[in-house]
Amino acid sequence: MGLGQALTSAVSGLRVTQSALSIISGNIANAETPGYIKKSVSQVSAASANITIGVRLSAVNRELDTYLQSQLRSESSGGSYASTLSSYFERLQAVFGQPGSDNALATAYSNFTTAAQTLSTSPDSSSARFGVLSAGQALAQHLNAMTGDIQSLRSQAELEISDTVAQANNAMAQIAAINQQLGQTNVQDATSAVLRDKRDGYIDQLSQIMNIKVVPTSNNKVNIFGGAGVQLVGDTAVTLKFDAKGSLSPNSVWDADPAKRGVGTIVIDSGANVQGLDLVANKVIQSGKLASLLQMRDQVLTQAQAQTDQIAAAMSSALSNKTVGGTAVATAGQNGFDVDIGSLKDGNTVNISYTDSTGATKTLTIVRVDDKRVLPLPATATADANDRVVGVDFSQGMASVLTQIQNALGSSGVKFYNPSGTTLRVMDDGVGGQIDVSAVSATSTVTSLTGGSGELPFFLDGTRAYTGAITADGPQSAGLAGRIAVNPGLLNDPTRLVVFNTSPLTDTADATRPNFILGRLTTAVMDYAPQAGVGTESAPFSGTIASYLQEMLSQQGEDAANADSLNQGQQVVVNSLQQKFTSTSGVNIDEEMANLLQLQTAYGANARVLSTIKDMIDMLLNL
Repeated sequence: MGLGQALTSAVSGLRVTQSALSIISGNIANAETPGYIKKSVSQVSAASANITIGVRLSAVNRELDTYLQSQLRSESSGGSYASTLSSYFERLQAVFGQPGSDNALATAYSNFTTAAQTLSTSPDSSSARFGVLSAGQALAQHLNAMTGDIQSLRSQAELEISDTVAQANNAMAQIAAINQQLGQTNVQDATSAVLRDKRDGYIDQLSQIMNIKVVPTSNNKVNIFGGAGVQLVGDTAVTLKFDAKGSLSPNSVWDADPAKRGVGTIVIDSGANVQGLDLVANKVIQSGKLASLLQMRDQVLTQAQAQTDQIAAAMSSALSNKTVGGTAVATAGQNGFDVDIGSLKDGNTVNISYTDSTGATKTLTIVRVDDKRVLPLPATATADANDRVVGVDFSQGMASVLTQIQNALGSSGVKFYNPSGTTLRVMDDGVGGQIDVSAVSATSTVTSLTGGSGELPFFLDGTRAYTGAITADGPQSAGLAGRIAVNPGLLNDPTRLVVFNTSPLTDTADATRPNFILGRLTTAVMDYAPQAGVGTESAPFSGTIASYLQEMLSQQGEDAANADSLNQGQQVVVNSLQQKFTSTSGVNIDEEMANLLQLQTAYGANARVLSTIKDMIDMLLNL
């Protein structure tokens, strides 16, 4: 080897060593920088004419376990989902109140039934009447406040979705911009390594927002896909659009039909007047913070509202609904019942039980419907999973009512007539027939405080009676907990808690109505809509108001505990993976210092070679 070659080799060694020193010093300086990946250098021999004349830097590497990184991102998405879910469940638990506490719904209901018990034993006591009205008002106001709190949580989720979508758009735009920078060259240098670190930080942010899949491509670029294979980022990034609705109400629900949707949805922005892909409708978002916010807004909190509405509806109906059984009648070889339906209001029902030709017992529920837009009614219009529901428009008179019922039932064999006035006659198919009508009853809502019976409109839907009406805007029960109020007629005249008839005048010590109120609140068995989340469509929950309340609170508590358990377990997994990832990709100061010592030795050796070459050249020159 000549002096020139030796000089070239020593200089190249110094340059590579300097570069390595720079990389290691950068590692040490960024040891506490979040998202920083440890760097190292790769060097190869440099040759000319088959003669090794030095060394050169081939690449700056990131010490990265890509499989572990992929696992961490997946679990971080789940961790973000679980954390957000747990946080909202904790706040929802505060709305329902801790069992036994003064601000718990169960306590408010217990106070109401206790006051009703006192009135039952002392109907002539003015303080007992005041106690019932006071407890009833407190319960109604508690339900009003719960509705406000639940809808406030939904509104917070709506606004948080908007903010999170903005964060996702920023992360995707940054990833695409870095992709473009990296795509200009395939060199593995320090600049590209830093850019990839920066890009990984944005990918990590995006993985916490939603479930993603990262696919490496050429020139250090990546493509990012969401659920259902939807591409989010390549050389360019999609823009997500969220049409936030702001403050939500119980009737603000998600629907694939924009005309029916009262909450925001997430779509890929495809430009003006062009409806992009709906990520919510197509179930693209399956994990991450966005998934949990959507679940809370559209499922958990909506169900919580529906359950409180069921309590409000059950209390209202239990006290104001009057069921009258049909009168048995036999004529022309047919047997059945007469029932007066003249007092039925929108949402009130006629219930019919009969045995069909196979011997099976059938239940038919006829519902008065004043809003013809909702006809025909779905089977879910009532809580009974085994009944057949027929919605009927009463506006055209009894002849029209009979025609609608008969057309809906077809060849069931049950016959309907109108012998006079507003009487509905339900008959079997006659002598030798196979149809047997076993029971007919009509349930109507009492709207008068002096209707001559124990039933009374104790609670109102704002200023109107609660009848269970079904309209195109939804069932009357939707949001009822936010509107329920004690009848102002009772507040103005508390004696109506006892006096239910004016002719003859009910004795002020008569316990008939107080006993009815207490019995309906404590022992009346009712069916509850399974759409609220308690019970199932095949087996709806049936029981007293107190038992439904207990089941509802138990389910809410169990869901909150499960969410907390999921969050704790997920955080353990995420932290464990993060530690593993840090141990392989993070900076170890002791290791870097040992590398510095090795480089110091290498630098000194190359410098010594240079010094020796200088001495030899000086000697030659002096000759």
